Amino acid sequence: MPNDTINGASIYYRDMGKGTAVIFIHPPVLTSLTFKHQYRGLSGQFRLIGLDIRGHGKSLPSGQAVTYPLIVEDIKALMDLLNIEKAFICGYSTGGSVVLEFLLTYPDKALGGIVIGGMSEVNDLKLKNKISIGIVLAKAGCVGTIALANAWSNSQSLSYFRELFLDGKNGNANNAEQYYQYSLQYNCTALLEKIPHRVLLVYGEKDPLFHPYAKLLHERLPNNQLVYVKQMDHRIPAKAAEQLNGLITTFIRENLQ
Repeated sequence: MPNDTINGASIYYRDMGKGTAVIFIHPPVLTSLTFKHQYRGLSGQFRLIGLDIRGHGKSLPSGQAVTYPLIVEDIKALMDLLNIEKAFICGYSTGGSVVLEFLLTYPDKALGGIVIGGMSEVNDLKLKNKISIGIVLAKAGCVGTIALANAWSNSQSLSYFRELFLDGKNGNANNAEQYYQYSLQYNCTALLEKIPHRVLLVYGEKDPLFHPYAKLLHERLPNNQLVYVKQMDHRIPAKAAEQLNGLITTFIRENLQ
C-alpha cells in the first residue's frame, strides 16, 4: 500500500484480510515486514495491519522525536483512518512495550494485547548494553549496519534476508536513535495492574535474558497467559512462526467468545 498521512506524518502500512483486527508493532530498524510469516499464516482468519514506525522502512522521517506515546497516537490515528473500532495489539521486543503503552492509553480501543519477547522496563545491564550499541551505531549514521545484523538474525532464507535488509536500511538514523533511547527510559511496571485486558506473553525457552521480564509481566498483569516456545530464542516471529501463529489464533478466538 502507499504511504498515507497519519497523525501529521507520512506512514506506510499494510492492510490485509478480513475480520477481527490485529495491529503489529516492530522494534527499531526492523519494519512491518518483520511479521511477514504472520501475514501469510493469519490473513485468512483476521484483518492484519502492519505499520512502519516513523522514520523506519517506507515511512518518511519524523520531525517529532519517536517515542512510545507518539507511536501509540499514530496507531490510534491509523485505526480511525481505517474505521477500526477495536483491535488486538501485537508487538515484538520493544514493540511489546508499545503494546503496554497502548493498553494503558487507549483501553477502550483494545481487545487485548500480545507481547512477544517484550518488557515493561529495561532494568538489567546486558540488555541496556545491547540497546546502547544500537544508539551508538544510529548516532554514527550506521543504520545499514544495524539493518544487516537484524536481517541476518531474523531471516531463514536468502530472499527474506534481502527483503528485511533492503527495508531496514532505509530507516532514518535520528528516528532509530530516538526509538532506542526511549526504550531505555520507559518504565510502566507500576501501572501494569491497571491494565484490564487479557495479555498473551510469548517468550523463547532459550532466551534467558528476557525471562525475568516475562516473570515480571506475568506477576504484575492482572489477566495474562505466559507461554514459553520450546527450543526457541528471541526471534519468534520468524523462527517459530507456526507456533506463534497458532498461539495468536487460539488467544484471539478464546477472547472473542
